[in-house]
Amino acid sequence: ERQRENSLPHSVSLCSWYHYDLSRHTAEALLLSNGVDGSFLLRNSNKGSDCYALSVRAKDSVKHFHVRQQFGKYSFGFNEFPSLQDFCSHLANQPLLGSETGNLIVLRFPYPRQVEEPSIYETVCVHTVMQTGRHENDLVPNAPALGTKEGYLVKQGAIIKNWKQRWFTLNRNELKYFKDKMFVEPIRTLDLTECSAVQFDYSQERVNCFCLVLPERTFYFCAKSGAEADEWIKILRWKLSQIKKGR
Repeated sequence: ERQRENSLPHSVSLCSWYHYDLSRHTAEALLLSNGVDGSFLLRNSNKGSDCYALSVRAKDSVKHFHVRQQFGKYSFGFNEFPSLQDFCSHLANQPLLGSETGNLIVLRFPYPRQVEEPSIYETVCVHTVMQTGRHENDLVPNAPALGTKEGYLVKQGAIIKNWKQRWFTLNRNELKYFKDKMFVEPIRTLDLTECSAVQFDYSQERVNCFCLVLPERTFYFCAKSGAEADEWIKILRWKLSQIKKGR
């Protein structure tokens, strides 16, 4: 790690919330389990050595944004910064961040790389095997992809074909929708392991629509923009591909 620190810009190596090669998956797990709305961290992006990723916790999801180095400057959205030190200082002012989906997040709490933890370990009292003859190669690693997303969508009713705005959250293999953002209990949870397809839909008299095909019915949704609908479709299709792979 010391060698990695020496190869990094000085401002980043000293930044307490820079997490080096932390993966997207691990960043989501950290922020969802131990962060709050407005928590954020900086990490390396898988797009190349001149690209970083800012991972930000929203209400029930984690969003990821690129920080790119171009022509000696660092670009983030429509802004450019002479150095990463300037970018990090900018984040200290609690900027309001918005994506194409229209959701706004105030960056308030940097998530530190080092977190105080107890030096306490459990004592093993029972240790016996449940099977025999198995080896390391028989172990199948299993961790469902998080791939979180949230936002408002307009949903068509099942019996009365009217349209109502609902708050949606996507986490692991579940798509939940609520009456509104502040509600805790969802109206319904859709199990994506039962979903056979997600695609743009042009059968409704609305724009930016897409549908989710489940055994009991097809669900129709409309987004505020084509970009937002495309974002939902991409993440949902990615979820389905992960489910088919058994992940």
